[in-house]
Amino acid sequence: MNNYDDIINLDRPISNHPKMPLYKRAAQFSPFAALTGYDDMVSDASIITDKKIDSYDELESMIGDKLNYLNNHIKDRIKVVVTYFKYDISKYIKKEGIIKKIDAIYKSIKLEDNTIIDMSDIIDIEF
Repeated sequence: MNNYDDIINLDRPISNHPKMPLYKRAAQFSPFAALTGYDDMVSDASIITDKKIDSYDELESMIGDKLNYLNNHIKDRIKVVVTYFKYDISKYIKKEGIIKKIDAIYKSIKLEDNTIIDMSDIIDIEF
Protein backbone atom coordinates (compact mmCIF):
# COMPACT_ATOMS: atom_id res chain seq x y z
CA MET A 1 0.00 0.00 0.00
CA ASN A 2 1.27 3.42 -1.02
CA ASN A 3 1.36 6.34 1.43
CA TYR A 4 -1.40 8.23 -0.39
CA ASP A 5 -3.67 5.44 -1.61
CA ASP A 6 -6.40 6.36 0.84
CA ILE A 7 -6.72 9.98 -0.38
CA ILE A 8 -5.51 9.94 -3.97
CA ASN A 9 -8.98 9.50 -5.50
CA LEU A 10 -10.90 11.85 -3.20
CA ASP A 11 -12.56 14.99 -4.59
CA ARG A 12 -10.91 18.32 -4.02
CA PRO A 13 -12.25 20.10 -0.91
CA ILE A 14 -14.57 23.04 -1.56
CA SER A 15 -13.49 26.34 0.00
CA ASN A 16 -15.89 28.82 1.61
CA HIS A 17 -13.63 31.75 0.59
CA PRO A 18 -14.34 33.65 -2.62
CA LYS A 19 -11.81 33.04 -5.41
CA MET A 20 -9.13 35.66 -5.82
CA PRO A 21 -9.18 37.58 -9.12
CA LEU A 22 -6.38 36.70 -11.54
CA TYR A 23 -4.73 40.16 -11.43
CA LYS A 24 -4.36 39.88 -7.65
CA ARG A 25 -2.96 36.38 -7.93
CA ALA A 26 -0.39 37.61 -10.43
CA ALA A 27 0.72 40.28 -7.94
CA GLN A 28 1.75 37.54 -5.53
CA PHE A 29 4.40 36.41 -7.95
CA SER A 30 5.78 39.84 -8.90
CA PRO A 31 9.51 40.47 -8.33
CA PHE A 32 10.50 41.11 -4.76
CA ALA A 33 13.48 43.30 -3.85
CA ALA A 34 14.82 41.75 -0.68
CA LEU A 35 17.74 44.20 -0.62
CA THR A 36 16.17 47.63 -0.90
CA GLY A 37 18.52 50.02 -2.71
CA TYR A 38 20.88 47.28 -3.87
CA ASP A 39 20.27 47.95 -7.57
CA ASP A 40 20.99 51.66 -7.06
CA MET A 41 24.22 50.89 -5.25
CA VAL A 42 25.36 48.55 -7.99
CA SER A 43 24.60 51.11 -10.69
CA ASP A 44 26.42 53.83 -8.69
CA ALA A 45 29.46 51.58 -8.36
CA SER A 46 29.57 51.03 -12.11
CA ILE A 47 29.95 54.76 -12.83
CA ILE A 48 33.44 55.61 -14.03
CA THR A 49 35.01 57.95 -11.52
CA ASP A 50 38.22 59.92 -11.22
CA LYS A 51 40.87 59.17 -8.67
CA LYS A 52 42.20 61.96 -6.53
CA ILE A 53 45.65 63.07 -7.61
CA ASP A 54 48.20 62.72 -4.86
CA SER A 55 49.52 66.20 -4.21
CA TYR A 56 53.21 66.85 -4.26
CA ASP A 57 55.31 69.56 -2.61
CA GLU A 58 55.54 71.80 -5.69
CA LEU A 59 51.76 71.76 -6.19
CA GLU A 60 51.07 72.43 -2.51
CA SER A 61 53.58 75.30 -2.54
CA MET A 62 52.00 76.85 -5.66
CA ILE A 63 48.47 76.60 -4.21
CA GLY A 64 49.72 77.97 -0.87
CA ASP A 65 51.28 80.98 -2.62
CA LYS A 66 48.07 81.68 -4.53
CA LEU A 67 45.97 81.36 -1.36
CA ASN A 68 48.31 83.72 0.52
CA TYR A 69 47.99 86.27 -2.29
CA LEU A 70 44.20 85.92 -2.34
CA ASN A 71 44.03 86.19 1.45
CA ASN A 72 46.02 89.44 1.34
CA HIS A 73 43.71 90.79 -1.39
CA ILE A 74 40.39 89.36 -0.15
CA LYS A 75 38.80 92.84 -0.06
CA ASP A 76 39.50 93.21 -3.81
CA ARG A 77 36.90 90.48 -4.47
CA ILE A 78 38.97 88.71 -7.08
CA LYS A 79 37.02 86.19 -9.15
CA VAL A 80 38.68 82.76 -9.06
CA VAL A 81 38.20 79.35 -10.64
CA VAL A 82 39.03 76.58 -8.17
CA THR A 83 39.62 73.04 -9.41
CA TYR A 84 39.11 70.56 -6.60
CA PHE A 85 38.22 66.92 -5.95
CA LYS A 86 34.64 66.31 -4.80
CA TYR A 87 34.47 63.02 -2.89
CA ASP A 88 30.72 62.36 -3.00
CA ILE A 89 30.79 62.12 -6.81
CA SER A 90 34.50 61.19 -7.15
CA LYS A 91 35.15 63.82 -9.77
CA TYR A 92 37.14 66.99 -10.22
CA ILE A 93 35.00 70.12 -10.23
CA LYS A 94 35.81 73.60 -11.49
CA LYS A 95 33.99 76.15 -9.35
CA GLU A 96 33.96 79.84 -10.22
CA GLY A 97 33.36 82.42 -7.56
CA ILE A 98 34.70 85.06 -5.23
CA ILE A 99 36.49 83.98 -2.06
CA LYS A 100 34.68 85.11 1.06
CA LYS A 101 37.01 83.60 3.66
CA ILE A 102 40.22 81.59 3.85
CA ASP A 103 40.29 79.58 7.08
CA ALA A 104 43.83 78.52 8.00
CA ILE A 105 42.67 76.62 11.09
CA TYR A 106 40.19 74.34 9.29
CA LYS A 107 42.26 74.51 6.07
CA SER A 108 39.31 75.47 3.91
CA ILE A 109 38.13 78.28 1.72
CA LYS A 110 34.59 79.61 1.60
CA LEU A 111 33.17 81.19 -1.52
CA GLU A 112 30.49 83.88 -1.53
CA ASP A 113 27.84 81.29 -2.50
CA ASN A 114 28.77 79.47 0.78
CA THR A 115 30.58 76.63 -1.00
CA ILE A 116 33.27 75.31 1.35
CA ILE A 117 36.31 73.65 -0.24
CA ASP A 118 38.95 71.74 1.67
CA MET A 119 42.42 73.07 0.78
CA SER A 120 43.83 69.55 0.53
CA ASP A 121 41.39 68.78 -2.31
CA ILE A 122 42.45 71.77 -4.44
CA ILE A 123 44.69 71.09 -7.42
CA ASP A 124 44.49 74.49 -9.13
CA ILE A 125 43.36 78.05 -8.57
CA GLU A 126 43.05 80.46 -11.47
CA PHE A 127 42.43 84.19 -11.22
